[in-house]
Amino acid sequence: MKKSLVIASMLALGTASPFAHAYKAGDLVVRAGAAMVDPQTDSSKISVAGGKIPGTKATVGDDTQLGLTLSYFVADHVAVELLAATPFTHRIGVKGLGAIDGRFGEAQQLPPTLSVQYFPLDASSKLQPYVGAGVNYTAFFNEKLSDRHRGMGFSQLELSDSWGLALQAGVDYKLTDRIVLNAAVWRIDLNTKATAQLSGVGKVKVDVDVDPWVYMVGVGYKF
Repeated sequence: MKKSLVIASMLALGTASPFAHAYKAGDLVVRAGAAMVDPQTDSSKISVAGGKIPGTKATVGDDTQLGLTLSYFVADHVAVELLAATPFTHRIGVKGLGAIDGRFGEAQQLPPTLSVQYFPLDASSKLQPYVGAGVNYTAFFNEKLSDRHRGMGFSQLELSDSWGLALQAGVDYKLTDRIVLNAAVWRIDLNTKATAQLSGVGKVKVDVDVDPWVYMVGVGYKF
């Protein structure tokens, strides 16, 4: 009798255990890891005192910081995610201006992104790929000119904030009922206008499509 009870209990656990890994409505999954913003920069010609200079452009460098995502499951296959991070710092360069070329300055940014995610696989699967789409707001701050360009008479570097769409794909691999490994990628529509003042000349400006890929790898915990 005892043996039968033990076998029955093991069979019950074996049947139930795959579902211990389920994502279900009401779950909160917090993920943290290394996040890299990789700009795919395309800029207009640089305008100086209202005139665009042929052959000129701006560049934006990449950066890696601590990324954080929070996904709340509003249904068994559907979650709402917020992407956050510590501030990214990007080098800003100029090309085609002769002696002015090079590292022009830098700026920090925060890219909060709100997305709706869809997890297509059965809840019993340890591997949980997902796709998402949403809205990004990128706020630029702490803009700084290089010492060299300040010495040339440049001042007041500013980058405008940006609203844009964001697409996402990712995958969780469940190590336990609570702990997951995660990898994710976003493509973000990010456009900004950079402006500065040049003493004795006037405003310098350029429109920049940053449109970065954002990559993140890390670990997560399900509450």
